Amino acid sequence: MTTSPDISFYKPVSFSETTITELMIPSYSNFGGKIHGGILLSLMDKVAYVCAAKHAGNYCVTASIDTVDFLQPVEVGELVSLMASVNYVGNTSLVVGIRVISENVKTNVVNHTNTSYFTMVAKDDDNKPAQIPGLILENRTQVRRFIEAKRRKEIKQNYKKEVDHVAVPDEIEECEVLLSGERAVLVK
Repeated sequence: MTTSPDISFYKPVSFSETTITELMIPSYSNFGGKIHGGILLSLMDKVAYVCAAKHAGNYCVTASIDTVDFLQPVEVGELVSLMASVNYVGNTSLVVGIRVISENVKTNVVNHTNTSYFTMVAKDDDNKPAQIPGLILENRTQVRRFIEAKRRKEIKQNYKKEVDHVAVPDEIEECEVLLSGERAVLVK
C-alpha cells in the first residue's frame, strides 16, 4: 500500500512561473545589428534565478545550463519575453525551463528564439545547499516537462560518464587515423 506524501512542503508550478519582458536597445546589439547572445543569456539567467528563488524560498545559483540554441535573431527595437517555470525538483536543485520569444511591435510578428534549461541550486544563509519544496504538477504539460527533465538529467549523467572515459591515444599514428576525414591537419 502506497501512502501519499505530505505535500505541506510542496508548491505548485504556477506559484513560481515568471515572465520578464525587456525592450532590446541599440547598446545590446553586435556589429551585425543583432542582439548579442550574451545579453540573451544574461536575461535567461535572471529569469531562471527569479523563478528558482520564488520556488525555493532561498537564494539560488546557476549550476549548469543545458544547451542554448539561438533559433532566430533578435533585432533592436523588439520586445523579448522570457517565460520560466520549474520543470523538475530534486532535494537541493531544480530545473527551470525557459522559453524566449521576440516580438516586433510594429508588425506583431512573434518569433520563438530560444529554449533552454537551467539547473539551479538553492543556498541557505550559510551558503550551503538548502532543501527545496517538492513540486505539485497541475496538468499534463507540467507532467510531460517533469518527465522530460528527469530523462535529460539521466542522459546528462550518462554523457558525463562517457566523456570521462574519452582517451586520446599516445601514439601519433593512432591520432592520425582518428583525424582522417576531419578538417584538421597534424603538423609534425
